[in-house]
Amino acid sequence: MPINGVGLQAHWSIYEPTEQRIDSTIAMFAKLGVQVQITELDLSVYPKEHTRRERRPEDANSAYTAELEQRQSDEYKMLFNVFRKYKGTLTGVTFWNVSDRYTWLDNFPVQGRKDYPLLFDKDMKPKKAFWEVVKF
Repeated sequence: MPINGVGLQAHWSIYEPTEQRIDSTIAMFAKLGVQVQITELDLSVYPKEHTRRERRPEDANSAYTAELEQRQSDEYKMLFNVFRKYKGTLTGVTFWNVSDRYTWLDNFPVQGRKDYPLLFDKDMKPKKAFWEVVKF
C-alpha cells in the first residue's frame, strides 16, 4: 500500500513546539513528497503534560487571563503562518473541538482545572486567536 500522506496530531501548548520545530518537521515531509495534515489541533494554555497528576497549589489559578489570551493568539498566528508557507504540502487542518465550553483538556492532567485551547470561548464567541487564524 503506497503512503502519500501523513497526519500530525497537534495537541500542543502555547509553550511548545517552537516555530523552528514545526517548520522543520513539515519541511522533512515535504522533501519526501507526501501530503501533510494537521489533526486534532488545540493549544493548551498550560505547559504540556502527558500523564495525570495530583493537584498542586499553583493549579488553583486557572483563569484565562489577558496575558494567556495574547500568548495563545500569538502562537496560533505563528502556527498558521508556518502552515501557509507549506500550502502545497499541507492539505488540511482539523481542530479537536470548536469552543472552550467543553474540552478534553478540562480536568487533564489535573482534576478540576479548566483549559482554554480553542478558537472560541465558552460562549462560542471568537477569541483573539480566531482572528489571527482567519486574517491573512
